[in-house]
This record gives sequence, C-alpha cells and structure tokens, in this order.
Amino acid sequence: MLGAFIVRLVDRDQAALAALYDATSARVYGLVLRITQRRTLAEEVLADTYWQVWRQAPRFDAQRGAAITWLLAIARSRAIDALRRNQCFQHEPLDDAAQAECRDESLPPPQDLLDAARGNERLHAALEQLGALPRQLIALAFFRGMTHDEIAARAALPLGTVKSLIRRSLQQLRRRLEPADT
Repeated sequence: MLGAFIVRLVDRDQAALAALYDATSARVYGLVLRITQRRTLAEEVLADTYWQVWRQAPRFDAQRGAAITWLLAIARSRAIDALRRNQCFQHEPLDDAAQAECRDESLPPPQDLLDAARGNERLHAALEQLGALPRQLIALAFFRGMTHDEIAARAALPLGTVKSLIRRSLQQLRRRLEPADT
C-alpha cells in the first residue's frame, strides 16, 4: 500500500503524499523524536523528510526493500543531519557570574515567554490540521524564508498554485488562531 503511494508521487500526486503522510507520519515522527530529543527539531525534520520523499520518489525501488524502510531511512538520515547542524551551536553552560553578565534587561519577562510558548502550541495544532503539502509550503515560506518562486521551483509546482495554496493555508490558520470571542 505505501509503495503504491510512492509510485504515485513520481507523477506528483499530492493526494498520494497526503495519504502517505497520514499513514506514516506518527511512526516517522516517533523515530525522529527519539533521535533528536527535541519536539521543534523533530517537527522540522518530519517536514524535511516528506519533502525529500516527494523529491526522491523516483529513486524508490520496491525490490530493494519495503516502502516504510525506505521512508524511515530517509527520516533517520535527516534527523542525524539536523543534529549535526545543531551541534555547531552547542556550547558549555555558563556559570552564575557569567550568566549575570550576559543578562539582558530588555528581554521580555518570563510570563510573556510563557504566553508566546502557548501561542506556539496553538500554531502547531493549527498547522497539523492543514494538509501535508500546504503545511510544507508554509514551512518553506516562513521557517526557511524561501520566496514563492523558490518554493515553486523546489516543489515543481506552478507559481500560481504555490501562491494560492499558501494564501488559502494562511487564511485557514488565521481562522483557527483567532480568539473565539471575536
């Protein structure tokens, strides 16, 4: 069944990508989360994994292995790559004196940070309600900073389609994130 989805991806069947994502994303996310140990990084790797599956579907060979094995190998590779990228930014923790020197009084108070974190949870929940392709396009535009032209070229989609999908997705997100009392 999963192999059939991947075969349909070769013809750029977006419904097949959505079906593959729905059928496998929980398992892929679990693997990636075990490797990265961070939810936000795991979510980014998950999107990157399905983007790579979309691009590399023609390379899948059912005679060499099961579709889920191929998919999990891609996810594992993406997760390890993400960890390596993030290790460049790792450092030793500062002692109390060094932390006091680095403290920036212009930073928002902890309650504001907590409110922002809650807003992030709402955003992630709203993003999860989008289809796989619109979610990926939003991620490329806002988390990777790509232009519509770059996204269209990377996704092998017409520019108008990319713009429409992103616009509709943003409208859906806005409706889901608006306070209930407005």
